Amino acid sequence: MIQVARRSLLSIEHLQAPEILALLKLARRMNPLKPRPLLRGKRVILLFYEPSTRTRASFEVAAKSLGAITTLIQASGSSIEKGESLLDTGYTLRAIGADAIVIRHPCAGAPHLLASHLDVPVINAGDGMHEHPSQALLDAYTILRYKKTFKGLQVAIIGDIYHSRVARSAIHLLSKFGVKIILCGPPELLPDVATTLATGVRVTRHLEEAVRGTDVIMLLRVQKERLAGLKIKLSDYIARYQMTPARLKLAKRDAIVMHPGPIIRGLELSGDVADSPQSKILEEVQNGVPTRMAILARAVGKAR
Repeated sequence: MIQVARRSLLSIEHLQAPEILALLKLARRMNPLKPRPLLRGKRVILLFYEPSTRTRASFEVAAKSLGAITTLIQASGSSIEKGESLLDTGYTLRAIGADAIVIRHPCAGAPHLLASHLDVPVINAGDGMHEHPSQALLDAYTILRYKKTFKGLQVAIIGDIYHSRVARSAIHLLSKFGVKIILCGPPELLPDVATTLATGVRVTRHLEEAVRGTDVIMLLRVQKERLAGLKIKLSDYIARYQMTPARLKLAKRDAIVMHPGPIIRGLELSGDVADSPQSKILEEVQNGVPTRMAILARAVGKAR
């Protein structure tokens, strides 16, 4: 069980920097255009309790590029809809031959619960407001394509940080390498300042302050419904926090813009920024495949 737990990917928080670098190094050797049958005959189950496009498709392409057989199970149209518990679903999937389970779940800690009861690797594809470890790894992979090293980098994370599992995983990862992190957004969408400052991360409500002289701008998805519920006017958010060409010029000339998607043009960023040479948003999606190939190869014990 201990060896299986080590091959699971449940969070970034509990990974050591050398483990992260090893995964990124392995990802650089993965090429979905040149399939490697490292997982030939293995069964990878995609267990998604929440809708997903990028993450689900990326894991499926990654698994098939390694020769695995994939099966998608969604909450709708399955026994989950009839009230079957998470553990009973997990036991069932193991009984029918799952060699690894990739799970997305609305409840924080669900992947950890599953991993503690099963003798197969479990990969967290996003659990509630907790973490999204594979997204943090593919973002790190993307950053290193352009910045070569984390040393001396300044990264601004902008948007709905409080509710973002993407932000939490990114902060855990980048802080392990001494990256200077600045969080920016309306106070209602920022994490507790005292807790954040304890990790050495800066917090500001002023976008210009956050992006000035920065190397990487990571934008986060903002839900219009959440803004309305928090009594934040959409027009105010756009005026204060939308990434525009003028604001992008405050960053370093070679700064890159990232976003986990789906992006909302005209809200989190302007169309000009989304389509600019500095935008690496589509490349992030592309980089998800080799990164997740590395994660799966490590999980099923076939990494070379």
